[in-house]
Amino acid sequence: MSLTAALNTLTKISCVAIIGKMNNPMFIKNYSNEVDELKFHYLANISCDLIEAKINQTKYNDSYLGLLYIMEDLAVYGYLTNTKMKIIIILTISINPVKDMEMKQIFKKVHGVYSNLISNPFYDPDSRNTITSTSFIKGVDKIVNTSFQNDVSYS
Repeated sequence: MSLTAALNTLTKISCVAIIGKMNNPMFIKNYSNEVDELKFHYLANISCDLIEAKINQTKYNDSYLGLLYIMEDLAVYGYLTNTKMKIIIILTISINPVKDMEMKQIFKKVHGVYSNLISNPFYDPDSRNTITSTSFIKGVDKIVNTSFQNDVSYS
């Protein structure tokens, strides 16, 4: 496999979204050059409905909700915090399958960065404002940039 072909088959995080308990988008960041940002807002909105349906159908003990759905070449995963905040990660689908354990670890890291944000006594987690904290954004960027680094085998 050539280097170019290998890079095109990498699993990539295309978007990270934090949705408030009232289904208000608090943070949606596009990490893809190929997909319009409006599409990620649409996918995050769909995800809210699916998360609500999923938690109403069965009792979940785990925050990780797994793969919610696949649309075109994007896979949407969900995570629900104990305060009903929704974390949504959208991946560009590759030929390499994504393991649930990998996704759980990524979600826990993003949740950790979010927990650090709400630990700030000046931050109001119940506000409907978008998250603009530079430390939060840098933390999420670092998680996105270091995820799936060992996804390619060169030959």
